[in-house]
Amino acid sequence: VLLSEEKQKELAAINLELSDLQLQFSQNLKHDTNQTYVIANSLKELEGLPQANIELAAKLAEKIGQKGKYAFNMQRASCNPVLQYCKNRELRKKVYLMYNDRCNHNDEYDNKEIARKIVDLRLKKAKLMGYKNFAEMQLKDRMAENAKNVYDLLDQIWAPAVAKANEELADIKAMMKKDKVKGQPQPWDYMYYLDKAKKAKFDIDEGLVSEYLEIDNVQKNGVFYVANRLYGLNFRERTEDYPSFEPTAKSWDVIDRDGNVIAIYYSDYFPRDGKGAGAWNTTFRSQRYDGAQRLQPIVLNCCNLAMPSSDRPALQTIDNVTTMFHEFGHALHSFFRNVKYRGTPGTERDFVELPSQINEHWAFEPEVLRNYAKHYKTGELIPQELVDKIEASSKYGQGFATVEYLAASLVDMDLHVLEEVPADLDVMKFQAEKLAARDIPRQILPRYSVTNFSHSLGGGYAAGYYSYIWAEVLDCDAFKAYTETGDIFNQEVAERFRKYILTPGGIDKGSVMYHNFRGREPQVDGLLENRGLK
Repeated sequence: VLLSEEKQKELAAINLELSDLQLQFSQNLKHDTNQTYVIANSLKELEGLPQANIELAAKLAEKIGQKGKYAFNMQRASCNPVLQYCKNRELRKKVYLMYNDRCNHNDEYDNKEIARKIVDLRLKKAKLMGYKNFAEMQLKDRMAENAKNVYDLLDQIWAPAVAKANEELADIKAMMKKDKVKGQPQPWDYMYYLDKAKKAKFDIDEGLVSEYLEIDNVQKNGVFYVANRLYGLNFRERTEDYPSFEPTAKSWDVIDRDGNVIAIYYSDYFPRDGKGAGAWNTTFRSQRYDGAQRLQPIVLNCCNLAMPSSDRPALQTIDNVTTMFHEFGHALHSFFRNVKYRGTPGTERDFVELPSQINEHWAFEPEVLRNYAKHYKTGELIPQELVDKIEASSKYGQGFATVEYLAASLVDMDLHVLEEVPADLDVMKFQAEKLAARDIPRQILPRYSVTNFSHSLGGGYAAGYYSYIWAEVLDCDAFKAYTETGDIFNQEVAERFRKYILTPGGIDKGSVMYHNFRGREPQVDGLLENRGLK
C-alpha cells in the first residue's frame, strides 16, 4: 500500500502508541502474575496438595513477609496444583478467580481500557492500509486467508468439543454428589473433579506418574532422544563454558550426523521473580549467512516448570512434559532453518506451531516413555501397566481443554473483526456476551480473559490465537505419515519433514510446504481423533 506522507506519519504514530500500550499491557500482566497472591493461613487448608507444592508455598510466603503461612502467586506452576489437587473448595475459588481476573481489578494494573485502545488502534491501522478490519489485514498472508475460514474451522470443532465437555461435566457432577458437595459445579471445580474422575475411571494417579518424570531424564532421554532418533542430532552440554543469564539455565552444542555444530541451545525451565508466565521459544541469534558462512542460531526454550523441593528433584506433570516437547519442536525449527535472506526466516503464524505441536506426539509414545520415565528414587523403569493407563486416559479432559481454548480463540477473532470500536466498549462485557451467544457451558471460561490475554493483546497472536488449532490439524495429519508406516521414527518421513517443513523458513507458503511433505491437503479427522472428539 502506497501511503501519502501525511498518512505515513499517522501510521508511525499509531505503531508507536501500539508498541507502548502492548508493553504496558504485558508489564501489568507480569505484575499480576508474579506479585498478586492468595494466602492460606494453615496447613489444614491445603489438604490434598502435594508436599512439594506445600513447601514452595511456605517459601514464597516467607519471602513476602508472611512466614508461617502459605502463598500462591498466579504462575501456573504455583496455582494449578491448588486447582487440581486441593480439597478446599474455597481456596480453589480464590485462586481461580485471582488467576482469571488478572489485570481486571480497577487498579493501576487494570488492562480493560488498555485492551480497548489496542483493539481500536489496530482497527485504525488496518483502515489506513485499506482493509475493513484488523483480522482481514492480518490473515491475508496466512494459510487461513480470511476470517470466514477461521470461523469455519473453529465452528467445526466447537460442537463436538462442547458435547464432550458436557459428558465430562456429568462425571464431575457424579463425583461432587459422591463427596456430598451441594450445588452446581463451578469453574474452580473443573480441574479438581476432572482429576478425581480420571483417577476413578482409569485408576491413574498423576502424582505417582510424576515420580517417573524427573526433568533431567525427560530432557536428555526423552526430548533429546527423539531428536536423535528422528534427525541424528546429539547434544554436548556446555553450561560451564558458555555465558548465561540465569544459574539454573543449561546450554548445549547441537551436533548433526556429520559432527558439525549446527546450533547452540539454552534451556531455562524454572520460574523466578520477574520472569514472564507460560512457555516460549526465542533466539539470541537467528540462523543467517555471513557471506558464504552459515552462522549458527543461538536458541532458547523458556518455561515455568515444577521446581525441585527439599527432598525431591524437579518432578514434572504430564502437561509439563508435553510443554518441554512442544517448545523443543520450535527449537528444532530454529536449528534446521537454512535461509539466505533475512526476509525469509519466518513462516505464517498459523503454520509456525506445526513443528512444535507435532513434536508433542512423541512425548508419551510407549517406546519413548520407556527410555526416559524412570523412578526418581529407584531408577525403576515405568511399569507397563502405568504406560497403558497413561495411553488410555490421554484423551480424557479434552472436552474441557478444547472448549476453553476455542473460547479464547473466538474472542480473539471477535475483537479483531470489529469494524468500529466504541469509545465506551467494555471488553469484559463484550467477551461475556459473545460467549453466551455460543452457549458455552457456564462452568468453562476462556483459557485467557481479555485483560490477561497476552497472546492476543500483548504479543504476536492478534487475530491469530486460532493458529494453534489450525496447526493441530496439520500436526495430527502429519504424524499420521509416521504411524501409517508402522514406525514412529521412520527415517524417510523424518527426512521429508526436515527438508520440506523445518529447513525452508518462509521461502514458500505453508500450504505449499505441507503439500510437498504430505503429497496432499491436510484432513481434520486426525485432530478430532487425537482429542477424542470423534
